[in-house]
Amino acid sequence: MHIIGTAGHVDHGKSTLVERLTGTNPDRWAQERERGMTLDLGFARFEEGDLVAGIIDVPGHERFLHNMLAGASGMEVLLLVVAATEGVMPQTREHLAILRFLNVRSVVVALTKCDLLDSAARAEALAQVRRDLAGTIAADATMQSLSSETNEGIPELRALLAQRLAALPPRDTEAPLYLPVDRAFTLPGHGTIATGTLMQGTLRVGESVTLQPDGLRARVRSLHVFGESVQHANAGARVAVNIPGIARERLARGSVLAGPEFVPGTQFAVQFTPLAEALPLLRRRNPVRASIGAAEILGTLLFEHIPEREERVAARLVLRTPTTAFGGVRFVLRRLSPKSVLGGGEIAGVDASAPVGEDPHAASLRAALAEVGLAGIGRDGLAAKLNVRAEAIEEIVETGLAAGELRALAKPEAFVGAALSDALLERIVTQLARRHEEAPWAMGRTLQALAKELAFDESLLYRYLTAFVGEGRLAVRAGFYALPGHEVRLSPGQERFFAAALQREDPNSFVPRAAAEFESEMRGSQIAGIADAYTAQLALGTLVRVGDDLYSAAQLTAIRARLERFLHERRQVTVAEFRTLIDTSRKFAVPLLEWFDARGITIRNGDTRALRASERNSTAR
Repeated sequence: MHIIGTAGHVDHGKSTLVERLTGTNPDRWAQERERGMTLDLGFARFEEGDLVAGIIDVPGHERFLHNMLAGASGMEVLLLVVAATEGVMPQTREHLAILRFLNVRSVVVALTKCDLLDSAARAEALAQVRRDLAGTIAADATMQSLSSETNEGIPELRALLAQRLAALPPRDTEAPLYLPVDRAFTLPGHGTIATGTLMQGTLRVGESVTLQPDGLRARVRSLHVFGESVQHANAGARVAVNIPGIARERLARGSVLAGPEFVPGTQFAVQFTPLAEALPLLRRRNPVRASIGAAEILGTLLFEHIPEREERVAARLVLRTPTTAFGGVRFVLRRLSPKSVLGGGEIAGVDASAPVGEDPHAASLRAALAEVGLAGIGRDGLAAKLNVRAEAIEEIVETGLAAGELRALAKPEAFVGAALSDALLERIVTQLARRHEEAPWAMGRTLQALAKELAFDESLLYRYLTAFVGEGRLAVRAGFYALPGHEVRLSPGQERFFAAALQREDPNSFVPRAAAEFESEMRGSQIAGIADAYTAQLALGTLVRVGDDLYSAAQLTAIRARLERFLHERRQVTVAEFRTLIDTSRKFAVPLLEWFDARGITIRNGDTRALRASERNSTAR
């Protein structure tokens, strides 16, 4: 189903024409009928043969432009109504200026009140209207002369509208649900009713929907399309949705019924096109009235470079209250006062320069990844930006990962452009390579050191490092990151120091060195890089700190071997027995046994230790 929308100056006969085309007077309020002037949106069902469409009739008076904007986003075929007796008026021009930024794909001009003109005057009126419409979206539109009083031209106009509707491409029924609410009310015995144009997706009875920006969930009890009860409604339909689980007070014009893929936001990257007459008014920060969907929200339009011509420019739109929008959603911006139109555009997210024949999601994926940068984006956020259902994003993600366009981060899961993350990897590799060259005796760099050197958020960098390690691009040992294959190499001076400092008169002695004494001697040595080399020896296990003392790896290996042989024979050992076993004092024996306990080699039971079952079995083999 598709939507026809009217536009034009007040009192040019829009509502009367809609009634002639559909049999329905779109003016819903008694006040509108009494005054003969449309104040709010009106709706009617248009039928021609097997073709069914909706008509949205909008107010023509400038004081009700906000109501016109609430219904304009759903229009695809514009029925521009111009009275032959008056021609193109200021409000007509403003409507056209607005609609150039929205979803209108085709324009038909209805020249009303032609019965009041003779043939010569009618011809001149047609010619003048054509001249006045030059440079607008209606410049090349087909024009139909008619009279709502005599029915002249009405059949031809119906046929013309049907032709235009039939030529429109179908709306996307597979996209996530997006229904801007333009009216809400209650019915006794039924509860809350929300109406609007289903811009995309499919809505079904029994389905759960989310009211945004509140985030309230409700189940659809019933659906009506132009008064007829239906089990489902497809994109393009004018629908009335019965959602009794939500109080009427929570709904307002501008609310959105959406699928779970969409979350509301207040800041959007946009592509904005100014009107020529608005260029002198633009500043870097521009207070605006933003019409998005059926909502009008106050906000600020921000430019990095103020546009100088009537052309598309990148900008940022910051709203005072959240709304649901995604890549491709169109909007109109007006000044706060006077409420003149500044321009309009669309929420960024779709790359219009994508090569012909390319997967349509590929361009959107690139744009979304570029927008979020190294911060990454989750599956739900990606589905919203690509405007696809949550289930469809799985295939897109898998394809992107397989093609090498995406990299996955964990905890929480997020995806980032491979090119961007490879650039970060290159920076990390540069830092580590420099570190390995300047200090080959060091293990590498800690997370904290890398974050500081790269001026990068520490928690986010950790997620990248984890991904790079998982891919084998980097290595990590004892909390130090290094290039794969990096081996610690001591300088000759460092090797001599460690050999001399750990040397014992009795090579079989299990007496350790006091760590504080060793470290003091190390600092006094003034050997270049000795502190980093010491840290590396501890990380590699060449030196092992047990309590306040230092053991060499060889000492601990020998001590463990004696302990395991003893426990296989005796099953358990006391502190005194262990002290005698390795010919040491209680001062050293107790911390050693506690060290073995902490590493799961032994288990304490009162005053004795035994081998853990896993260790007993492994040493038995």
